[in-house]
Amino acid sequence: MDSSEPKHQRRVRYKGTHPKTFRAKYKELQPERYKETIDKIIKKGNTPAGMHRSICVDEIMNFLDIKSGQIGFDATLGYGGHSQEMLKRLNNNGHLYAVDKDPIEMRKTQERLNNLGYDSRILTVENIDFSDIDIVCAVSGKFNFVLADLGVSSMQIDNPERGFSYKIDGPLDLRMNPKQGIPAYQRLRSMNSEEIEGMLIENADEPYAREIAEEITQHYQNGNEITTTTQLRNIIEKALDFIPKSTKSDDIKKSCQRTFQAIRIDINHEFHSLFDFLEKLPEVLAENGKVAILSFHSGEDRLVKKAFKQGYKEGIYKVISPEPIRPSMEEQSSNSRARSAKLRWAIRN
Repeated sequence: MDSSEPKHQRRVRYKGTHPKTFRAKYKELQPERYKETIDKIIKKGNTPAGMHRSICVDEIMNFLDIKSGQIGFDATLGYGGHSQEMLKRLNNNGHLYAVDKDPIEMRKTQERLNNLGYDSRILTVENIDFSDIDIVCAVSGKFNFVLADLGVSSMQIDNPERGFSYKIDGPLDLRMNPKQGIPAYQRLRSMNSEEIEGMLIENADEPYAREIAEEITQHYQNGNEITTTTQLRNIIEKALDFIPKSTKSDDIKKSCQRTFQAIRIDINHEFHSLFDFLEKLPEVLAENGKVAILSFHSGEDRLVKKAFKQGYKEGIYKVISPEPIRPSMEEQSSNSRARSAKLRWAIRN
C-alpha cells in the first residue's frame, strides 16, 4: 500500500444543531447537492452562505425586455443570477458580455453558467472593472441592453477571509480583487484623522465620522495596529460609547455597516469606476439601447440620478425613470439585503 496516499479527513463537527462558521456550512456551500436545505434557508428570508440572491429581477427584466439576437453587457457578474435571466431571454441567439473585478467569484460563476449550457458561443466573461465597458464595446459592438448591480455580493460578505463584514472576524482586507491595490488595514494606516473623517462622510454619510476617525487615529498613536475586522468593530464601539443605552446597540450596528462600506468604496475606487462608467454609457449604447442600474446607498444613487438627468437634458436619453424603483415589500421581507436597493433606468436616443 502506498504510504504517501492522503488519509481520509472527516468533516469537522460543529457544536449545537446548526453550523455557525462559514466553512462549517458545508450544505449551503454545495447548493447543487443540498437543494432542500437551500430552499429552507431562503424560505426563512435568509441568504445561504456562498450564494447571492439577485434583487429586482422581475423589474429589471420587464424594463430591459430582451429580445433574441441582441447584444448585452452585465457590468457586475457576481453570482450570475441576473446574467442567467438575461441569457434565458437571448434564447441561444445573441451574446452577453459580463465582467467582474473579483477573480475568485468570477471563476465560480463562469463555471456554473457554463454547466448550464451558456458557453463561449453566447457568453463572454472577463476579469476587468466595469468602467472598462468601452474596451469590451470595441470588440462586441454597441449594446442593446446594459445592467449594473452595484451591490456587494453575499458571497463576499459572508466569507470571513475577504474581510467585508464587521460581524465575523477576519483580515481587514475588503478588496474586490485581492491581487490589486492595498488591503483596508494598510489604507487606514496611511490616513490622518481628517482624511478618515472625510472618507466616512463622503462614502457613507456617517453621522459619527469625527468620533470614529479620532478613535482610529488615537489607536495608532498608542502604538497599536488594526488588522482584523473585529479590531475595527471594537474601535467603533469604543468611539460611540457615549451614545445612550436605549439606542446604542442599533446605532453602533449602523455605524459599523457605514464604516465598512466607506472603506470598501475607497480602496476599490468604486465612485471613480461608476463615474467613468456613466460617462462612457452614451457611446456604448446602441440606438434605443436600455440601461438599468441598481444602487444600494445614497452616494451611488446621486451619481446615477445626476448622470441620467443630464443625459436627458442634453438629448442623449429619450426617457429616464422619473423616480427610483424600489423592491416590492414582499421581496424586502424575504430578503433583508434588498431593503436599501434603488433601481434607475434610461433609454438611449
